[in-house]
Amino acid sequence: MQIKVENNKAWFLVLPVFLIVAFSAIIPLMTVVNYSVQDIFDPYTRYFVGTEWFKQVMLDSRLHEALLRQFLYSFTILAIEVPLGICVALMMPTKGRGASLALILVAIPLLIPWNVVGTIWQIFGRADIGLFGAFMSSIGVDYNYASDPTDAWLTVVLMDVWHWTPLIALLCYSGLRAIPEVYYQAARIDQASRWAVFRYIQLPKLTNVLIIGVLLRFMDSFMIYTEPFVLTGGGPGSSTTFLSQSLVQQAIGQFDLGPAAAFSLVYFLIILLVCWVFYTTIMNMQKDK
Repeated sequence: MQIKVENNKAWFLVLPVFLIVAFSAIIPLMTVVNYSVQDIFDPYTRYFVGTEWFKQVMLDSRLHEALLRQFLYSFTILAIEVPLGICVALMMPTKGRGASLALILVAIPLLIPWNVVGTIWQIFGRADIGLFGAFMSSIGVDYNYASDPTDAWLTVVLMDVWHWTPLIALLCYSGLRAIPEVYYQAARIDQASRWAVFRYIQLPKLTNVLIIGVLLRFMDSFMIYTEPFVLTGGGPGSSTTFLSQSLVQQAIGQFDLGPAAAFSLVYFLIILLVCWVFYTTIMNMQKDK
């Protein structure tokens, strides 16, 4: 009988990765947990308060309002970007130089830094020097994202759609390119309509990439900070103040490290919970089929 000897030396190869993860993620997380249960006056004076900051955060009306705006924003852009990304992917050419050119053009918004995107739309939306603002004025629409909450909200949503729809489009394009040609040949033999091809061939094959796209876009949109901060500064009023901006204002603006740490942990758990609900719901729907 031959005894199989396990070689555990391979664990030493991944040890640097574990150390990097511990340094960059676990240690800062534990620091935040430590801050969330203490009242910090200065680096040398702090008192244990238990769950007091968590109670304060959960009863904070500003958190409730920002959370509602955050959910509304995230679900709005998902409802727009996912169908729009699928449509763009379906219209993109698959062969020749046009395919390469289309990929480059679609990917350009993804290459622009977040703060630059906010600056671009800040200029783009102005009625005096911006094309979009001037166009809205020319057709008689009183548009001003700096003073009207509705205009500010729509501008932030439109900016995100322009910036991140290419991600969904590229993911869907890769999924479409991975579908074997035999499926399309069978559909042509059966004289299937264009809608039938999409409904029964393309859409089921896109399920996995759409799960990735939805989770990525939800997490990113739920943590959005730079673009609306540059564009509107969270205003007018608090109409575009999301959870991340409220957290930064509390941690840096007011220097309330204890409540801010508790806020960030609640924020983190909300993202994990909603992503888990998204994933399990989509996987259950896929199993039912």
